[in-house]
Amino acid sequence: MNREVLLNGLNVGIIASLFTFGAAPRPNALGVKDYSGFKALGLCPSTENCVSTAEEANDIAHFIPPWTFNSEESKRKGLKKTQAEAMEELASVVSSLKPDNFEPRIVKQTDSYLYAEYQSPTFGFIDDVEFFFPGNDRVEYRSASRIGESDGKVNRKRIKALRQALEKKGWESVGF
Repeated sequence: MNREVLLNGLNVGIIASLFTFGAAPRPNALGVKDYSGFKALGLCPSTENCVSTAEEANDIAHFIPPWTFNSEESKRKGLKKTQAEAMEELASVVSSLKPDNFEPRIVKQTDSYLYAEYQSPTFGFIDDVEFFFPGNDRVEYRSASRIGESDGKVNRKRIKALRQALEKKGWESVGF
């Protein structure tokens, strides 16, 4: 009986290790970059598994519009919020929303930056999602898979789900 339990335990361990190959190391290039006084998130790689607000001039295939946490409607209603309030709303939505059943985990949060990892329920793939508040009520972001070439548009769908949840709190896309 003990031998059977041991062998079954080894099989579970081996199988579990095979199905976590998506847990690649965290990239070094995360965070806000200073481009000669202009601060922004990093650009996307050439692969299809990334979307970013920083790509407008560079690569329209990866571009997705930034957000404002004070929509025109909110301003008209006198409901203007501070950046600290917006960061709190963003952190709450990121922590609670699980698009495609990816499990979110906030890794780093400052007054102007939030970094979260989203882990897939299958194979343990991890996506890196960053948000940056550069001022003027704007929020820039980048969502990218750590490995692979394609993501089945998971990053784009995640950002859309987050935007839709934040729209209920008075946020909106800028320029669209």
